[in-house]
Amino acid sequence: MSAPPPPYSNPGNQPGHGQPGGPPGYGPPGGQPGYGPPGGQPGYGPPPPPAPYHQGQPGYGQPTTVIVTQPMMSPPMRESPVGMTCPNCQKQIITSTTYQTGTLTWVACLVLCLVGCDVGCCFIPFCISSCKDTVHSCPNCRTTLGKHNRM
Repeated sequence: MSAPPPPYSNPGNQPGHGQPGGPPGYGPPGGQPGYGPPGGQPGYGPPPPPAPYHQGQPGYGQPTTVIVTQPMMSPPMRESPVGMTCPNCQKQIITSTTYQTGTLTWVACLVLCLVGCDVGCCFIPFCISSCKDTVHSCPNCRTTLGKHNRM
């Protein structure tokens, strides 16, 4: 371990390959061999200009008619029945409402169970309609028109 390490070999004594005289890690000036000059390949010019835009197409003399339909806006669905036009049977109706067990019902049951009402009192939210989700349907065709989720 008393001898110094051997010197690095530099093929062709080019700068930048481990010897002083150029920035380390860079090749010879002028770019890498096999690559063309900057600015593109020789023999290729700039791309051609885009084709001109024509206002009308030949053979199409009739104007195009576009029909836009507006979606029917239904009133907000809450706890009480709503007057509206049924999108299925196209009749003017007042929705019929039913109640389904929803997320609020289960959360209220869990909270009552954690508080200590686990003997059967925790099932009270399943009997109260204000803890359930409201489902609106058409009284004529029985189509479900909307649902009001309490949670």
